Amino acid sequence: MSTNATRAHSGILVAGEINADLICQGYREFPRPGREILVDQFAMTLGSASAICSVGLARLGSAVSFVGKVGADLWGDYCTEFLARFGVDTSLIVRDPALQTGLTISISSEADRALVTYLGAIRELRESDISDAMLARFGHLHVSSFFLQEGLRPGLERLFTRAKALGLTTSLDTGFDPAEEWGPGLAEVLSVTDVFLPNEVELAAISGSDAILEALQSLDNGLTVTAAKLGANGAAALADGRLVECPPMPVKPVDTTGAGDSFNAGFLHCWVRGEDIRTCLHAGVFAGGKSTEAMGGTGSQPDGEALDAYLKDVRTAR
Repeated sequence: MSTNATRAHSGILVAGEINADLICQGYREFPRPGREILVDQFAMTLGSASAICSVGLARLGSAVSFVGKVGADLWGDYCTEFLARFGVDTSLIVRDPALQTGLTISISSEADRALVTYLGAIRELRESDISDAMLARFGHLHVSSFFLQEGLRPGLERLFTRAKALGLTTSLDTGFDPAEEWGPGLAEVLSVTDVFLPNEVELAAISGSDAILEALQSLDNGLTVTAAKLGANGAAALADGRLVECPPMPVKPVDTTGAGDSFNAGFLHCWVRGEDIRTCLHAGVFAGGKSTEAMGGTGSQPDGEALDAYLKDVRTAR
């Protein structure tokens, strides 16, 4: 049995942000200041990269716990109950009456989306909130939204270093940097990160290259597996210095909100079990693709049975 497969039985800890999403879907033109537009559909659902990834992992069959902070308010109730409904352990979530739960408004179409976020409690999680005793209960630690988690970001290198000293593996999805500075401190965090999960825009900005192979090679530090989410072009990663590519899954997207976070769930679900990089990429592409078939990040995430059937077909086709 591989080391990663052994760790999988200890479960995954997601340390992250949690907020609700208000999704306005199907616009004819994007709103401009002083103007009003109409959209075709509206939905309220669980938002935030970390929480969507957590639900995706739980639906695939991974044991997942979430640590984060919300307010003692209506949105905090909604988000915590949503996570628990899908089997995510919420016992580590801190409810703080002094905080307001974050909120994101997603204005989306079939092709893309724009996000407006009120951070609120999102910025309040700290490295010191995650003790060694907490970490020791798990086999893997995942963090999303590096740039939005303003409280956690300065201590993330220390947190990952502590996690690895306790035998955990680590993964990171930075998300987009609203300041478009793409640092500082990211390179130091990547030096203690086992899996890095940027999308195409983030990969280009962080690496300084629009060429996928060149960008992946520039981030190759001998430890970190960088799995790039390429949207309509599938996904790619380096394995033993060689480019491994995965084609997209044919879908007719309804809403792309959270597709990258569902990709993360599919990839990590297989990676912690010791699957090869190509299989992990296929799992990510499948989970991300399926998630676009309904509104919201969690509306059509696949379960473990669907993923297993898909991967069986992929292996047969090979």
